[in-house]
Amino acid sequence: MDSLIKKLEQKSAKIGIIGMGYVGLPLALEFCKVGFDVTGIDLDKKKIDSINNGKSYIEDATNADIESAVRQGRLHATTDFSVLQQIDTVSICVPTPLRKTKDPDISYIISATKEIKKYLHPGQLIVLESTTYPGTTDEIILPELESSGLKVGVDFFLAFSPERIDPVNKLFNTKNTPKIIGGVTLKCTESARALYSQAVDKIITVGSTRAAEMVKLLENTFRAVNIGLVNEIAIICNKLGMDVWEIIDAAATKPFGFMPFYPGPGLGGHCIPVDPLYLSWKLKMFNYNARFIELASEVNTNMPYFVVTKVFDALNAHRKSINGSNILVLGAAYKKDVGDVRESPALDVIRLLKDKGGVISYNDPHIPLLHEDNMDLRSIDLSDYSALNNYDCTVIVTDHSSYDYKKVVECSNIVVDTRNATKGIVSNKIVRL
Repeated sequence: MDSLIKKLEQKSAKIGIIGMGYVGLPLALEFCKVGFDVTGIDLDKKKIDSINNGKSYIEDATNADIESAVRQGRLHATTDFSVLQQIDTVSICVPTPLRKTKDPDISYIISATKEIKKYLHPGQLIVLESTTYPGTTDEIILPELESSGLKVGVDFFLAFSPERIDPVNKLFNTKNTPKIIGGVTLKCTESARALYSQAVDKIITVGSTRAAEMVKLLENTFRAVNIGLVNEIAIICNKLGMDVWEIIDAAATKPFGFMPFYPGPGLGGHCIPVDPLYLSWKLKMFNYNARFIELASEVNTNMPYFVVTKVFDALNAHRKSINGSNILVLGAAYKKDVGDVRESPALDVIRLLKDKGGVISYNDPHIPLLHEDNMDLRSIDLSDYSALNNYDCTVIVTDHSSYDYKKVVECSNIVVDTRNATKGIVSNKIVRL
């Protein structure tokens, strides 16, 4: 351990990152900025070629940053895992989606671990960053790595440190977001602290890998449950003829005991819709039903249906039906100003509207093509907002900052706003969530 920590302090340690997506690439760049040589490993050759050519494919990494790191010889990307023979620290940043049955899919973690085992060597540090259920590091990764004959805490070091990426967040990024670390042993924790303290401003250690894994799940379960609550409040306000946005804004004036959450068309992204169900799945092994998690998931999953009901009512008020109507969905990404459609509720809204006979188009300045869920759609040109008049209804699903919502309302026949993007605009064309 002392040898590894010395190399980290001297910035002579070779850093490896498996998975060069929204988590791995920004992390790699932070280490490069402070003087480390970083090797990124990914099976997607397009990503590898893009990095080595100094081109970014995510919003949180600029072409300039990648080009500079590559030009200085600090950043190299490859599909070849054998480079791990020369690597001192390995951060695993691979996807952990849910299966169709809503069971955890940790196949990417298992695959990465098997590759690491082939090249595991004394003094090496392995850190899992991918979100998963408590016990994954100890129960899945540790036995696989120790089957190499090396002993954890003696020959190699193993820890869990959850990613806390919020794409396009202008305030918090990899460097200034506190990093949680829990190791299998104290030496593992200290080794991981020595690694991340080189590139991250604040490190918080917890007593075990399980504790670190649970921290991440608590963070996202907190958000999922509260969003589920406010989504149900939106449905309640709709039934009572109230404006949910007015209610939330008024409640948010209370200076204590209230934190505003906002309703929407459903949950999206790689974390909030998925992570709480990892915990729920784990607890089923103990014959325990995580009721808050299950109920929140049910409410949030059904929000696209509520949105379609609002579209139905809006068209019906104009003596039209969804069947045969030309409907434009504004925004396909799961959140504002990103080019990511993972778990995006827009996909469900589009699918449901198509199933009811709607003729669906979409526009998203960050997503030119949609090929998910058997879709084959291309984002329409919206340089001229007068084109909106060709649609019977415009549905705002993602509130990108590039949209001029005043013009959207002026040029549309009907606007169903699921994000309160038209706040402050008064028009009888608008139907809000």
